[in-house]
Order: sequence, then structure tokens, then C-alpha cells
Amino acid sequence: MSSTGDLFSKCYKFEDAKKLQAMGLYPYFRAITASTGNNVVTGGKRQVMIGSNNYLGLTHDRRVMEAAKDAIDKYGTGCTGSRFLNGNLDLHERLEDRLAKFVGKEAALCFSTGFFVNQGTLGALIGRSDVIYSDRENHASIVEGTQVALGDTLRFKHNDMEDLERILKATREKYDGAMIIADGVFSMSGDILNLPGVVELAKKYNCKVYVDDAHALGVLGPNGEGTGQHFGMHKDVDLVMGTFSKSFASIGGFIAGTADVVHYIKHKARPFMFSAAMSPAATATVLKCLDIMESEPEHLENLRKNAEYMSKNLRAMGYNTLNSRTPIIPLLIGDDAASFAMTQKLCAEGVFVTPVVRPAVPEGCSLIRTSYMASHTKDDLDYALEHLQKVGREFGILGNNEATERLKRIAVENFGNHAVL
Repeated sequence: MSSTGDLFSKCYKFEDAKKLQAMGLYPYFRAITASTGNNVVTGGKRQVMIGSNNYLGLTHDRRVMEAAKDAIDKYGTGCTGSRFLNGNLDLHERLEDRLAKFVGKEAALCFSTGFFVNQGTLGALIGRSDVIYSDRENHASIVEGTQVALGDTLRFKHNDMEDLERILKATREKYDGAMIIADGVFSMSGDILNLPGVVELAKKYNCKVYVDDAHALGVLGPNGEGTGQHFGMHKDVDLVMGTFSKSFASIGGFIAGTADVVHYIKHKARPFMFSAAMSPAATATVLKCLDIMESEPEHLENLRKNAEYMSKNLRAMGYNTLNSRTPIIPLLIGDDAASFAMTQKLCAEGVFVTPVVRPAVPEGCSLIRTSYMASHTKDDLDYALEHLQKVGREFGILGNNEATERLKRIAVENFGNHAVL
């Protein structure tokens, strides 16, 4: 008789999070009891929120909230089924038409989460004889999508076009179809994809280009249309993916491309076919955010002004920000324990930030991820700066030449020379 094991044994042995909880350093699942967008209350304490993806600050815009409420009054709280069956609303179709026009594509398709977009699209498109070339810093939803896809996945060094071409040159002829996929704005480092380099290689080696613009919509481009418009190359991007949980103040996501490709995904992507549709309130929220984005450019202007102000001041303090040029401004710490401890200290000081450790970043490259909104006031930002400087000095990250040089080496080795320019 063969021996058997307990399926749950791995669960009983998992101690990582419990150890952090026992040490008072566990930084996750902080219950927010009140929020105005810019500020939140956790543990009974008001904090300036600089750990959100609410880039345009629209989650508390009165017009957006009213649109969500009106949709509930008309359609109810949920669709209770797949778009294929009973869950298809005219709101969904109207949103898809608007999104396609916004990003410059023929058609778009909305999923109930952004994670499902990457998982479903890659699973539907990539066959056994196909290959994905994926940036090593891509979001976990892309990684999950590559694991679901039947074809092979080959990863290239982050934003490194020489490494990508090396791999393409050695492997491209082995496969039928090929796709290069990458984030437009990388969610942890704030780095922007070298889209011109990707497009050049895609044309040379006959690959399709897929850009995940989850963190680029509402951030890059003349009107927040994303990475393609930022570089004036949106026609060279075959598929644009976006989410609604950042600049669009909601939940869900979409894929946009040619009408035939979107039609195929619509009938082949299981996470779309077998999930309940986006709720009426979530859909109406995105539509109203689109209205505001297209008619009120001051939100994007404020976002860029706030990001520039914080980037300039954080660098002047001595923080290594990986040379981010977006509202995502990481503070390179290096040591996981220090990142957790600094996060807790900042929380106690009234500043909400989030730590980032492996596997979201390479081993020894822990970050404190800060991110900024159009709606942040100068008082909000100055309060955050004051306490970031205070805590950075307490932990020896600032005012320490040895630490500065060590973090510079880590940045170059793991994120490239551009991270310290």
C-alpha cells in the first residue's frame, strides 16, 4: 500500500506571515474604516494615502458616485450571470465602444477583472505552436496568463532590447505565431516600457505586440490614452489591455484590438465566458470617468505636477527612486525587514505606504512603493515628505553614504543603468 500525505500539510507549515504578525511588522490587510481618497483612517488614525492606484483621484468625485448610484437604481446591484446569457447590458456595449475609440482600436471587450483579461486573452490566443516573449518584470496576471497558455513562454531581462533580440534571434524560427508582451508602466518600479524598441523588434521578427496599460491609462499619453499614444505609436500596438481599478475608479478590465481578434477572444476566453459580468455600478463608474478624462484635462495635469514635485523632493532627500518618471515612485530599501519596519513606522506617523518584496521584485530589492493622485493637495504631499525624510533618516536609508552606494549597486544590477541616471 502506498503512503499518503496530508494535502493541507503545506498550510500548517506556512509560518512566514505569522512570524511577521508576531513581530508587529505585518503590513497587509490593513482595514480602512473611512476614506476621502487622499486620506484614509486605519486603526483609528488618519493617514495620508500615498499607496493607492487612484491616479486621477476620481473615486470620490461626486459625479462618479452619482453615476454609480443611478445605475443601481436602473439595473440593480448585479448582473447575476455571464455576458453570454443574462448579464449583457447596453452599458457594457456602450463602454466597449467608448474604450475602443479612446485607445484608437476597432473594438474592445470588457471582463469582470483586469486579472481575467490577461489570463483569458493569452489562454485564448496562444496555441501549442506559438510563443510568448515576456518581460521579467511583468505583472502576476500576465505570468498567470502565460501559464494557462498552451504555447511556450520565454522571458527577457526587464526592458532590455538587446536581451530580447538575443532570444528572438535564437528561437523565433522554432515557432508559428509569436507575441511580445509587457506592461506599459511597470507597477512596482514605475518604469515605462521601451515601446519603440519593442515595435522595432516585433516588425523585424514578425511578432504581435501586447501592451498591458493597467498603470498607464490616465497616466501616459496626451489625454491619458496610454503607452501607445505616449510614444505616438498606438497603431503599432496590436492589443491594448487596461484595467478599471486604477484611474477609472472602479473594478474590471478590457482588451482592445482589431474587430476580428476581439470577436475571437469574446468567444474563446474562458474567464470572460464563464464569469459574471461587471456590475452596473462598476460599468457606469468607468463611463463617467471617461467623460471626465476627455473633458477635463486638469486632472492629468495635476497628476503630473504632483508626481514631478514628489519625485524631485524624494531624490533631493537622497532616496533611490529607480529614476521613475511616473506617479509610481518606488523607494529602494533592499532589506525586507527594513521595508516592513519602515512601513509600520510611517503608518504610525500618519502616512499610508505599501512594502514590496519578492516575488514582486528580485531578492534583495525590497521597495516601499509610493504613488500619487491628481487630487493630492500640497499639504498632503508636504506632510508625507516630512515623515518620509524623518523615517528614512531613522532607518539609515538617508544621510548614509554607504547605504546610498549599496542601493545604487542594487539598482543597476537588477533594474539597469537607467534606474540611477
